[in-house]
Amino acid sequence: MNIVLTRESGMNGELRGFTPPSALVKEVPLTRTEYRRLGDVKGQLEASGHYGTFASLVVTSTRSGDYVETAMQSLKRGAAVFSVGRATTRLLLGRGITVTGEAASTSKDLADFIRRGPVLVLGAALMRSELPDALRERELEVVHVTCYETVPVELSDFAKEAILSADVVFIGAPSAWLVARDFVAASAWVVVPGTTTGDVVRSDHEQVLEGWEPSIREVLSSLEF
Repeated sequence: MNIVLTRESGMNGELRGFTPPSALVKEVPLTRTEYRRLGDVKGQLEASGHYGTFASLVVTSTRSGDYVETAMQSLKRGAAVFSVGRATTRLLLGRGITVTGEAASTSKDLADFIRRGPVLVLGAALMRSELPDALRERELEVVHVTCYETVPVELSDFAKEAILSADVVFIGAPSAWLVARDFVAASAWVVVPGTTTGDVVRSDHEQVLEGWEPSIREVLSSLEF
């Protein structure tokens, strides 16, 4: 079984643990992250008009980790903190931050649990609008602060061939799928972390598995190629 992991270099360690021991695993990064200066993020927070009064914080990715302490300074006392994904929750807990609620796969799952605004959403430059839209429908003010931007990489011939020959490809975000989709074989299985990316991949590809967790190893081991 040929498996391709497509997260950035140095970020595939946990995923390797989800692959069958007998699999041939290659890393082919599809995107890279460009991070904003911390001072720029703080400036955006201060210019929001709600600095010191945010009642809820949503941290959408572990990539926002280096900005969380700055974001916490913009919250009012007793503010609630929400996370998207288990890895993000672990990061926050590791920094001594209490997490009020977690969305397992998509930020939209948090909409029913966020009751107080203004709401600060910390994450990527391009984010899906479902959560902000749902909150604004309840007349909660939402401020999105950009910490980073995910940009595609230009694939080498080696990278293209690795994807073309893969039986399984791990795709972590819609931006990664846009890079890979023309090179993924129709017979390959694409493994995604949750429904947000899964829905995007299914628009082009039939064989999709959801769940970046240890149990996916058994699922992959049962596949026949």
